[in-house]
Amino acid sequence: MQSRNTRARRFGLFLSLLLVSAAPVVAEAPAKAPATAAKAAVPWLYKGSDVPQDKAWTFGVLPNGIRYAVSHNGVPPDQVSIRVLVDAGSMYETEPQRGYAHLIEHLTFRESKYLKEGETIPTWQRLGATFGSDTNAETSPTQTVYKLDIPNATSEKLDETFKLLSGMVTAPIFTDHGVKTEVPIVLAEMRERTSPQSRVLDQTRDLFFKGQLLASRNPIGTVQTLEAADAAAVKAFHDKWYRPDNTVIVVAGDADPAALVARIEQWFGGWKATGKKPLQPDFGKPIAPAGIDPKNPVGESKVLVEPDLPRLVNWAILRPWKKVNDTIAYNQGLMVDRLALALINRRLEARARGGGSYLVASVDEMKQELSRSADATIVTVTPLSEDWKSAVTDVRSVIADALATPPSQEEIDREVAEFEVAFKVSVETQSTIAGSKAADDIVNAVDIRETVANPDTVYDIFRRSIPLFKPQAVLEHTRSLFQGTVIRPMMITPKAGEADEASLRATLTAPVKAASESRVAANALKFSDLPPVGTPGTVATARPIGLLGIEQIELSNGVRVLLWPNDAEPGRIIVKARFGGGYAAIQPQDAVYGPLGEVALMDSGIGTLGRDDLDRLATGRKLSLDFDIDDTAFVLSADTRPADLADQLYLMAAKLGMPRWDANPVLRAKAAAKLQYESYNSSPTAVLNRDLTWLLRDGDPRYATPNPAELDRVTPEGFRKTWEPLLAQGPIEIDMFGDFTREQALAALEKTFGALPARAQATAQSLAPNIPAHNVEPLVLTHRGDPSQAAAVVAWPTGGGQAGVRESRQLEILAQIFNNRLFDAMREKVGASYAPQVGSSWPLDLPSGGYISAMVQLRPGDFETFFASADKIAADLAATPPTADEIGRVTEPLKQLITRASTGNGFYMFQLEGAAYDPRKIAAIRTILNDYSQTTPERMQALAQKYLKQDKSWRLEVVPEKR
Repeated sequence: MQSRNTRARRFGLFLSLLLVSAAPVVAEAPAKAPATAAKAAVPWLYKGSDVPQDKAWTFGVLPNGIRYAVSHNGVPPDQVSIRVLVDAGSMYETEPQRGYAHLIEHLTFRESKYLKEGETIPTWQRLGATFGSDTNAETSPTQTVYKLDIPNATSEKLDETFKLLSGMVTAPIFTDHGVKTEVPIVLAEMRERTSPQSRVLDQTRDLFFKGQLLASRNPIGTVQTLEAADAAAVKAFHDKWYRPDNTVIVVAGDADPAALVARIEQWFGGWKATGKKPLQPDFGKPIAPAGIDPKNPVGESKVLVEPDLPRLVNWAILRPWKKVNDTIAYNQGLMVDRLALALINRRLEARARGGGSYLVASVDEMKQELSRSADATIVTVTPLSEDWKSAVTDVRSVIADALATPPSQEEIDREVAEFEVAFKVSVETQSTIAGSKAADDIVNAVDIRETVANPDTVYDIFRRSIPLFKPQAVLEHTRSLFQGTVIRPMMITPKAGEADEASLRATLTAPVKAASESRVAANALKFSDLPPVGTPGTVATARPIGLLGIEQIELSNGVRVLLWPNDAEPGRIIVKARFGGGYAAIQPQDAVYGPLGEVALMDSGIGTLGRDDLDRLATGRKLSLDFDIDDTAFVLSADTRPADLADQLYLMAAKLGMPRWDANPVLRAKAAAKLQYESYNSSPTAVLNRDLTWLLRDGDPRYATPNPAELDRVTPEGFRKTWEPLLAQGPIEIDMFGDFTREQALAALEKTFGALPARAQATAQSLAPNIPAHNVEPLVLTHRGDPSQAAAVVAWPTGGGQAGVRESRQLEILAQIFNNRLFDAMREKVGASYAPQVGSSWPLDLPSGGYISAMVQLRPGDFETFFASADKIAADLAATPPTADEIGRVTEPLKQLITRASTGNGFYMFQLEGAAYDPRKIAAIRTILNDYSQTTPERMQALAQKYLKQDKSWRLEVVPEKR
């Protein structure tokens, strides 16, 4: 069972809390309707289930076998999300057909009944959909899903959308020319996705699912099968599996459900299946090799050497997958499973925080997530050093304790409180669930053969199940989670000879001592026991800013606040505290401590409370504390709810007024950065992630990725010396938008941020970056990954500053026109790159540093093609204005994107950040829609002439180290 609101997830230590519910404790027999009536009323998704139906959905089956689900959803207004699920993915392919399911997804977008070749993407853009985010498709081992989010969904648009989509799914046009044109694009996608990480995934899949279809059915296919594909073979696969009785249509959006059903009937009702429905493939099941110990069935193992990846050990305890009836009783078992794993994960994390032998470790249960091929418990360990055996043994000892001794009721109650706040927040915020998310939840439920439930149902079942969460029950579920048919371990190491399959198996079969000391304190801490931030302040001034209902407050200590109580997102409050000087305040010689601060600063604690104490303090509450660095400000951010607002503000203010300086978070962040660094050499994309921002900021060390030598010089004392003054200086702006009252907010602000002492002036350094000067010969960087991979970048300098904000928005239009042309040149025409990207960056808080950049992944031999294409597009845009249609294909999606985004608080907060100190941002938001959606061909040409000059461009190549 899936909840309709998975926004309530707070912790990543287990799978989704909201995939589960629990059974009633009290034996309350539901009222029984007549059998015939009950049978008639059961929708197709709920057959075999006693989970209460989510009444927001209307379910039905067309005479030809198509199942559908439709729902009215007004988030965002005027949008309709459509999903067409075909129950056939890569595991439905035969060996010669490998890659066909994914290839058909591509070909469906190439040409179909109502769309000629090359018309699909431009047509959706004209309808206001952004390719990639609003218009997309995905192929998994078990299904292919076509996704459309249609903004401003008028009746006419919906008619056209259903017509076009029906032609794509039911009547794509397969030609040998189309196949031969599309295959190089798929091969480019395959090439660009190849990396050490993808090799690890492939090898892990091959090991964990040995003897099963999933082991050899990567959706991308193989070079051999794709190059051998022709139209007839592809059509045969489509005809076999694309059938109405194998298809589900899900629609959620701001439209009348009856009208949506009518369109499904009109455009899909005439689709007829050919022949008898084929049998589903046998996905197989895990089988243990002969001769292993049934009490600890460690079977096949694998050690993979990847020089550019950190050490990683994981093992899967595998059990056969079984189709279940998604009943309340079944979900009750899942809930206890999740609770058992949450307890273990908390203990593992506490051990890592205390300076253990591993950086991070976790256990997860995967019942329905493994492509209906296995039910598994997976343990993952990242060792801190070459002594991987100690790391694995330490993790096994924590698990052994959980298998030997029941948890305390106090520990259980703590996890139950965490579950409860997640479910409660889900109920409080259910009106904010986007239609696209609701539609995706139905699609996922169909794939894993389960149901959906609304948040009220999930919370009700959970509340009635709390008495079931007892120590002995948790112990029994823990033991079942670590039992299986076979255990298969996998290790990734950067050094050959460090491990082999025999030593890996031996480490997992060796006896371990249960680590009872790994248990953590579970008693809750109270905010009422904490010291005040200081003497409460008062409101000095308050005035409306003239936009919506937003008010600017100044507290008596100079803290400024942008306050907007509203009911746009019930149950949710977004808070940001901007302070200090950001990157501009960091001394260049202290640059290494910048990225470490983003990781370690919040974990270092507050006052007398360490990170574990803060977790206990947050038990049963929706509290968070995130930290980021902007060009000219540091940013604390949180997403909370009305009941926890005062405590959330206390945490944020206390971080500034009463910081703590624990050493372990710094040492852990340092270790993580060192482990990660070598992976930046693993592919062209990784090299760009490491170096591109730094290079485009003309080598400013504050934007660089610290290397191991720099990290070796890091100390906890140096961390404190850098960050202590930065937390205490510079102005503070609080942005608070959401579901609260003005009185509630002001009372909490006066006691928290209003109680901070007056701030020292920020020590700002010079920060006026520019991209590097024009280079005739590209700068060349190298990577150690696949020798068939390379990347290239060309960038042109633009500008910066709030004064040029309107021009910056027009530059985004120009960049997207450029992107459409480059997409056509590099992907559609020559298949040299799967996803070229063009974008515009304009730093609003700096006087310079903006640029337009074009970036591609390609083959090492295609650099000339890329640079020539980019130069030609730039020159053509400067010489000849783009057409009105080209502009419309960009401005209509941008207009719809802004229209949809502006229904939420996050949009306004992003636009107004810093406005308490720079009121120009308030004026700028008034023109944002026009700036992004209205322009002229002549304006675009003028901007191209101004900025896209070849003698100003800067170029970069990332080439393989070994050619």
